[in-house]
Amino acid sequence: MKDTDDAFTPEDLIACYQRGVFPMADSRDDEGVFLIDPQRRGVLPLDGFQLSSRLARTVRSDRFEVRTDTAFNRVVGLCAQSAPGREDTWINPVIEHLYGELHRRGQAHSVETWRDGELIGGLYGVSLGGAFFGESMFSRATDASKVALVHLVARLRVGGYRLLDCQFVTDHLTQFGVVEIPRAEYHRRLAQALEVKGDFGRFEGGGQAALQAISQAS
Repeated sequence: MKDTDDAFTPEDLIACYQRGVFPMADSRDDEGVFLIDPQRRGVLPLDGFQLSSRLARTVRSDRFEVRTDTAFNRVVGLCAQSAPGREDTWINPVIEHLYGELHRRGQAHSVETWRDGELIGGLYGVSLGGAFFGESMFSRATDASKVALVHLVARLRVGGYRLLDCQFVTDHLTQFGVVEIPRAEYHRRLAQALEVKGDFGRFEGGGQAALQAISQAS
């Protein structure tokens, strides 16, 4: 863990990801950020994604409209809001600004779930080479963030990505097959992934196409 200074820039942020560290803030009201380099890292194997039959039915039904990069800043803002069981978050205005800039440069993306014209779930992260660094997700309806994650995995598979970094293992992510690996192993996988050129925009289609992309990988 390392404190950053006031001159932390989007270029610095990209350099952090390239060497395997990422920023957080102590709280929503914190004015600074610090860097984390965990001893053990949570990753979600793209060829071993676990999907329940119930969630597969939800994805197949296209109950939610799934979009990408149409409301990036709103997704980050909603991820930063408090929620039951999470009274405070690590996403402060400094982090919001940095990731907003990466999005404008095409280096950060959102996957969003919509219903009746309302944004009700989604996630965002950073894309570098063949690595995607998942940052945060939110949900305002049952399965809204889960459907976004399924579509993200399908998109990464189709786009030729090699690594989906989840940072930490959580109860929510365990159901999808997330694993924890040592720092050295993570750095090895990261180096390999950065040598690949992933295409985030290659995937097209709805829920059935997403399920097919994942089943072909498993």
